[in-house]
Amino acid sequence: MTGFIVRRLLLSIVVLVGVTILVSGMLHISGDPVAVILESGYASNEEREALRHELGLDRPFIFQYIDFVRGALQGDLGRSLRFRQPALELVMERLPATAHLALAAMLVSVLVAIPVGVLSATRPNSIFDQVGRLLTLAGQSIPLFWLGIMFVLVFSVKLRWLPVAGRLEPTSIILPALTLGMYPMARIARVLRASMLQVLVMDYCRTARAKGLSERRVVTGHALRNAALPVVTVMGLQFGYLLGGAVVTETIFAWPGLGWLSVQAISARDFPLLQAIVTVMAMVFILINLLTDVLYAYLNPKIRYK
Repeated sequence: MTGFIVRRLLLSIVVLVGVTILVSGMLHISGDPVAVILESGYASNEEREALRHELGLDRPFIFQYIDFVRGALQGDLGRSLRFRQPALELVMERLPATAHLALAAMLVSVLVAIPVGVLSATRPNSIFDQVGRLLTLAGQSIPLFWLGIMFVLVFSVKLRWLPVAGRLEPTSIILPALTLGMYPMARIARVLRASMLQVLVMDYCRTARAKGLSERRVVTGHALRNAALPVVTVMGLQFGYLLGGAVVTETIFAWPGLGWLSVQAISARDFPLLQAIVTVMAMVFILINLLTDVLYAYLNPKIRYK
Protein backbone atom coordinates (compact mmCIF):
# COMPACT_ATOMS: atom_id res chain seq x y z
CA MET A 1 0.00 0.00 0.00
CA THR A 2 2.82 2.41 0.83
CA GLY A 3 4.46 1.84 -2.54
CA PHE A 4 1.15 2.46 -4.30
CA ILE A 5 0.64 5.76 -2.45
CA VAL A 6 4.17 6.89 -3.28
CA ARG A 7 3.68 6.08 -6.98
CA ARG A 8 0.37 7.94 -7.02
CA LEU A 9 1.94 10.98 -5.39
CA LEU A 10 4.74 11.00 -7.97
CA LEU A 11 2.18 10.67 -10.75
CA SER A 12 0.23 13.53 -9.18
CA ILE A 13 3.22 15.80 -9.69
CA VAL A 14 3.15 15.01 -13.41
CA VAL A 15 -0.59 15.70 -13.53
CA LEU A 16 -0.17 19.01 -11.73
CA VAL A 17 2.56 20.10 -14.13
CA GLY A 18 0.36 19.19 -17.09
CA VAL A 19 -2.62 21.05 -15.65
CA THR A 20 -0.63 24.20 -14.91
CA ILE A 21 0.98 24.21 -18.37
CA LEU A 22 -2.41 23.78 -20.06
CA VAL A 23 -4.09 26.49 -17.98
CA SER A 24 -1.17 28.89 -18.28
CA GLY A 25 -1.11 28.43 -22.05
CA MET A 26 -4.85 29.00 -22.40
CA LEU A 27 -4.67 32.12 -20.25
CA HIS A 28 -1.70 33.39 -22.22
CA ILE A 29 -3.64 33.37 -25.50
CA SER A 30 -7.00 34.47 -24.03
CA GLY A 31 -6.28 38.20 -23.98
CA ASP A 32 -4.32 41.00 -22.41
CA PRO A 33 -5.15 41.74 -18.74
CA VAL A 34 -3.61 45.20 -19.14
CA ALA A 35 -6.55 46.12 -21.39
CA VAL A 36 -8.89 45.38 -18.47
CA ILE A 37 -6.79 47.03 -15.77
CA LEU A 38 -6.30 50.19 -17.84
CA GLU A 39 -9.41 51.44 -19.60
CA SER A 40 -8.82 51.72 -23.33
CA GLY A 41 -9.73 55.40 -23.57
CA TYR A 42 -7.69 56.60 -20.60
CA ALA A 43 -4.22 55.08 -21.00
CA SER A 44 -1.44 55.77 -23.45
CA ASN A 45 0.64 53.11 -25.14
CA GLU A 46 3.60 54.02 -22.93
CA GLU A 47 1.51 53.44 -19.79
CA ARG A 48 0.32 50.11 -21.14
CA GLU A 49 3.83 48.93 -21.92
CA ALA A 50 5.09 50.09 -18.53
CA LEU A 51 2.37 48.14 -16.70
CA ARG A 52 2.91 45.09 -18.91
CA HIS A 53 6.63 45.21 -18.04
CA GLU A 54 5.87 45.66 -14.34
CA LEU A 55 3.62 42.58 -14.34
CA GLY A 56 6.10 40.54 -16.38
CA LEU A 57 3.61 40.04 -19.21
CA ASP A 58 6.07 41.24 -21.85
CA ARG A 59 8.29 38.20 -21.30
CA PRO A 60 7.97 34.95 -23.34
CA PHE A 61 5.47 32.41 -22.05
CA ILE A 62 8.10 29.85 -21.04
CA PHE A 63 9.82 32.35 -18.72
CA GLN A 64 6.49 33.38 -17.20
CA TYR A 65 5.72 29.73 -16.49
CA ILE A 66 9.16 29.09 -14.97
CA ASP A 67 8.63 32.05 -12.65
CA PHE A 68 5.24 30.63 -11.65
CA VAL A 69 6.72 27.19 -10.87
CA ARG A 70 9.61 28.73 -8.93
CA GLY A 71 7.20 30.74 -6.83
CA ALA A 72 4.83 27.79 -6.36
CA LEU A 73 7.65 25.67 -4.92
CA GLN A 74 8.12 28.42 -2.32
CA GLY A 75 4.40 28.68 -1.54
CA ASP A 76 3.91 31.81 -3.65
CA LEU A 77 1.31 31.47 -6.45
CA GLY A 78 1.59 35.08 -7.52
CA ARG A 79 -0.29 38.25 -6.71
CA SER A 80 -3.84 38.98 -7.83
CA LEU A 81 -4.03 41.73 -10.44
CA ARG A 82 -7.51 42.77 -9.33
CA PHE A 83 -7.44 42.43 -5.55
CA ARG A 84 -3.76 43.35 -5.11
CA GLN A 85 -3.32 40.51 -2.62
CA PRO A 86 -1.38 37.23 -2.69
CA ALA A 87 -3.37 34.80 -4.85
CA LEU A 88 -2.87 31.86 -2.49
CA GLU A 89 -4.18 33.92 0.42
CA LEU A 90 -7.37 34.72 -1.51
CA VAL A 91 -7.82 31.07 -2.48
CA MET A 92 -7.41 29.81 1.08
CA GLU A 93 -9.93 32.38 2.30
CA ARG A 94 -12.57 31.09 -0.13
CA LEU A 95 -11.70 27.37 -0.02
CA PRO A 96 -13.64 26.64 3.23
CA ALA A 97 -16.86 27.99 1.70
CA THR A 98 -16.50 25.78 -1.37
CA ALA A 99 -15.60 22.76 0.77
CA HIS A 100 -18.64 23.43 2.96
CA LEU A 101 -20.89 23.56 -0.10
CA ALA A 102 -19.37 20.46 -1.74
CA LEU A 103 -19.63 18.36 1.43
CA ALA A 104 -23.22 19.48 2.03
CA ALA A 105 -24.13 18.65 -1.58
CA MET A 106 -22.49 15.21 -1.32
CA LEU A 107 -24.33 14.56 1.96
CA VAL A 108 -27.65 15.43 0.32
CA SER A 109 -26.78 13.21 -2.65
CA VAL A 110 -25.94 10.19 -0.52
CA LEU A 111 -28.92 10.55 1.82
CA VAL A 112 -31.31 10.62 -1.14
CA ALA A 113 -29.48 8.26 -3.52
CA ILE A 114 -29.11 5.28 -1.18
CA PRO A 115 -32.84 4.88 -0.35
CA VAL A 116 -33.81 5.55 -3.96
CA GLY A 117 -31.29 3.05 -5.34
CA VAL A 118 -32.12 0.33 -2.81
CA LEU A 119 -35.89 0.66 -3.21
CA SER A 120 -35.62 0.65 -7.00
CA ALA A 121 -33.47 -2.49 -6.96
CA THR A 122 -35.48 -4.45 -4.39
CA ARG A 123 -38.80 -3.58 -6.05
CA PRO A 124 -38.04 -3.61 -9.80
CA ASN A 125 -40.75 -2.28 -12.11
CA SER A 126 -42.86 -1.18 -9.13
CA ILE A 127 -44.11 2.35 -8.50
CA PHE A 128 -41.01 2.96 -6.34
CA ASP A 129 -38.77 1.91 -9.21
CA GLN A 130 -40.62 4.08 -11.72
CA VAL A 131 -40.49 7.15 -9.46
CA GLY A 132 -36.82 6.53 -8.68
CA ARG A 133 -35.88 6.20 -12.34
CA LEU A 134 -37.84 9.35 -13.17
CA LEU A 135 -36.07 11.23 -10.36
CA THR A 136 -32.62 10.13 -11.52
CA LEU A 137 -33.44 10.98 -15.12
CA ALA A 138 -34.54 14.47 -14.08
CA GLY A 139 -31.46 14.91 -11.90
CA GLN A 140 -29.13 14.14 -14.80
CA SER A 141 -31.09 16.12 -17.39
CA ILE A 142 -32.09 19.41 -15.74
CA PRO A 143 -29.49 22.17 -16.26
CA LEU A 144 -27.86 23.32 -13.05
CA PHE A 145 -28.45 27.02 -13.62
CA TRP A 146 -32.16 26.53 -14.37
CA LEU A 147 -32.67 24.37 -11.29
CA GLY A 148 -31.00 26.93 -9.06
CA ILE A 149 -33.11 29.76 -10.44
CA MET A 150 -36.30 27.73 -9.93
CA PHE A 151 -35.34 26.96 -6.33
CA VAL A 152 -34.79 30.65 -5.66
CA LEU A 153 -38.07 31.61 -7.34
CA VAL A 154 -40.14 29.06 -5.42
CA PHE A 155 -38.56 28.78 -1.98
CA SER A 156 -37.11 32.27 -1.61
CA VAL A 157 -39.23 34.66 -3.65
CA LYS A 158 -42.67 33.02 -3.53
CA LEU A 159 -42.72 31.08 -0.25
CA ARG A 160 -40.02 33.12 1.55
CA TRP A 161 -38.82 30.03 3.42
CA LEU A 162 -35.10 30.29 2.68
CA PRO A 163 -32.56 33.06 1.99
CA VAL A 164 -32.06 34.12 -1.61
CA ALA A 165 -28.28 34.24 -1.58
CA GLY A 166 -25.20 34.71 0.56
CA ARG A 167 -23.74 32.79 3.47
CA LEU A 168 -25.01 34.86 6.37
CA GLU A 169 -27.50 32.38 7.86
CA PRO A 170 -27.25 28.65 8.67
CA THR A 171 -30.13 27.94 6.27
CA SER A 172 -28.30 29.65 3.39
CA ILE A 173 -26.60 26.35 2.53
CA ILE A 174 -29.85 24.47 1.81
CA LEU A 175 -30.71 25.71 -1.68
CA PRO A 176 -27.12 25.69 -3.03
CA ALA A 177 -26.57 22.18 -1.64
CA LEU A 178 -29.82 20.89 -3.17
CA THR A 179 -28.95 22.45 -6.52
CA LEU A 180 -25.38 21.20 -6.64
CA GLY A 181 -26.23 17.78 -5.23
CA MET A 182 -28.96 16.90 -7.73
CA TYR A 183 -26.71 15.46 -10.45
CA PRO A 184 -24.47 13.41 -8.10
CA MET A 185 -27.61 12.07 -6.41
CA ALA A 186 -28.97 10.84 -9.73
CA ARG A 187 -25.64 9.33 -10.74
CA ILE A 188 -25.09 7.52 -7.43
CA ALA A 189 -28.67 6.22 -7.33
CA ARG A 190 -28.43 4.75 -10.84
CA VAL A 191 -25.09 3.06 -10.15
CA LEU A 192 -26.34 1.68 -6.83
CA ARG A 193 -29.53 0.34 -8.43
CA ALA A 194 -27.59 -1.45 -11.18
CA SER A 195 -25.09 -2.85 -8.69
CA MET A 196 -27.83 -4.03 -6.31
CA LEU A 197 -29.67 -5.84 -9.11
CA GLN A 198 -26.50 -7.81 -9.84
CA VAL A 199 -25.68 -8.57 -6.21
CA LEU A 200 -29.17 -9.66 -5.15
CA VAL A 201 -29.06 -12.71 -7.45
CA MET A 202 -25.63 -13.84 -6.25
CA ASP A 203 -25.24 -17.23 -4.57
CA TYR A 204 -24.46 -15.81 -1.13
CA CYS A 205 -27.71 -13.82 -1.15
CA ARG A 206 -29.69 -16.93 -2.12
CA THR A 207 -27.89 -18.88 0.62
CA ALA A 208 -28.75 -16.20 3.18
CA ARG A 209 -32.42 -16.44 2.19
CA ALA A 210 -32.30 -20.25 2.38
CA LYS A 211 -30.99 -19.99 5.94
CA GLY A 212 -34.10 -18.08 6.91
CA LEU A 213 -32.79 -14.51 6.97
CA SER A 214 -35.37 -11.87 6.27
CA GLU A 215 -35.15 -9.91 3.03
CA ARG A 216 -34.27 -6.82 5.04
CA ARG A 217 -31.27 -8.60 6.61
CA VAL A 218 -30.18 -9.91 3.22
CA VAL A 219 -30.31 -6.44 1.69
CA THR A 220 -28.68 -4.49 4.53
CA GLY A 221 -26.27 -7.13 5.79
CA HIS A 222 -25.06 -8.74 2.57
CA ALA A 223 -26.16 -7.04 -0.63
CA LEU A 224 -25.75 -3.36 0.20
CA ARG A 225 -22.15 -3.59 1.42
CA ASN A 226 -20.97 -5.39 -1.71
CA ALA A 227 -23.07 -3.24 -4.03
CA ALA A 228 -21.63 -0.09 -2.48
CA LEU A 229 -18.13 -0.72 -3.84
CA PRO A 230 -18.76 0.84 -7.29
CA VAL A 231 -20.60 3.68 -5.53
CA VAL A 232 -17.42 4.62 -3.65
CA THR A 233 -15.61 5.12 -6.95
CA VAL A 234 -18.48 7.18 -8.36
CA MET A 235 -18.56 9.36 -5.25
CA GLY A 236 -14.88 10.13 -5.63
CA LEU A 237 -15.34 11.09 -9.27
CA GLN A 238 -18.40 13.19 -8.45
CA PHE A 239 -16.31 15.43 -6.22
CA GLY A 240 -14.69 16.70 -9.39
CA TYR A 241 -18.15 17.56 -10.69
CA LEU A 242 -18.96 19.31 -7.41
CA LEU A 243 -15.86 21.48 -7.70
CA GLY A 244 -16.69 22.35 -11.31
CA GLY A 245 -20.42 22.80 -10.73
CA ALA A 246 -19.68 25.08 -7.81
CA VAL A 247 -18.79 27.82 -10.31
CA VAL A 248 -22.39 28.00 -11.57
CA THR A 249 -24.02 27.35 -8.21
CA GLU A 250 -21.94 29.89 -6.31
CA THR A 251 -22.63 32.51 -8.97
CA ILE A 252 -26.40 31.96 -8.78
CA PHE A 253 -26.52 32.06 -4.98
CA ALA A 254 -23.69 34.58 -4.45
CA TRP A 255 -21.89 31.95 -2.39
CA PRO A 256 -18.45 33.35 -1.44
CA GLY A 257 -16.36 30.39 -2.56
CA LEU A 258 -13.79 29.54 -5.20
CA GLY A 259 -16.42 29.28 -7.94
CA TRP A 260 -17.56 32.85 -7.52
CA LEU A 261 -13.95 33.97 -7.17
CA SER A 262 -13.16 32.20 -10.46
CA VAL A 263 -15.88 34.16 -12.26
CA GLN A 264 -14.49 37.42 -10.89
CA ALA A 265 -10.96 36.44 -11.91
CA ILE A 266 -12.09 35.50 -15.44
CA SER A 267 -13.95 38.79 -15.85
CA ALA A 268 -10.84 40.72 -14.85
CA ARG A 269 -8.43 38.41 -16.70
CA ASP A 270 -6.63 37.95 -13.41
CA PHE A 271 -4.12 35.35 -14.61
CA PRO A 272 -2.24 34.77 -11.32
CA LEU A 273 -5.46 34.29 -9.37
CA LEU A 274 -6.89 31.87 -11.95
CA GLN A 275 -3.67 29.86 -11.96
CA ALA A 276 -3.78 29.66 -8.18
CA ILE A 277 -7.43 28.56 -8.14
CA VAL A 278 -6.89 25.84 -10.76
CA THR A 279 -3.71 24.59 -9.07
CA VAL A 280 -5.35 24.28 -5.64
CA MET A 281 -8.51 22.66 -7.05
CA ALA A 282 -6.39 20.18 -9.02
CA MET A 283 -4.50 19.27 -5.85
CA VAL A 284 -7.77 18.76 -3.95
CA PHE A 285 -9.18 16.57 -6.73
CA ILE A 286 -6.02 14.44 -6.87
CA LEU A 287 -6.08 13.98 -3.09
CA ILE A 288 -9.74 12.96 -3.13
CA ASN A 289 -9.12 10.35 -5.82
CA LEU A 290 -6.17 8.96 -3.85
CA LEU A 291 -8.32 8.64 -0.73
CA THR A 292 -11.03 6.96 -2.82
CA ASP A 293 -8.59 4.30 -4.04
CA VAL A 294 -7.37 3.65 -0.50
CA LEU A 295 -10.94 3.39 0.81
CA TYR A 296 -11.86 1.03 -2.03
CA ALA A 297 -9.04 -1.31 -1.03
CA TYR A 298 -10.17 -1.16 2.60
CA LEU A 299 -13.77 -2.05 1.72
CA ASN A 300 -12.82 -4.81 -0.72
CA PRO A 301 -10.37 -7.32 0.81
CA LYS A 302 -9.74 -8.88 -2.61
CA ILE A 303 -7.94 -5.71 -3.76
CA ARG A 304 -4.34 -5.31 -2.68
CA TYR A 305 -2.12 -2.55 -4.01
CA LYS A 306 1.58 -3.27 -4.30
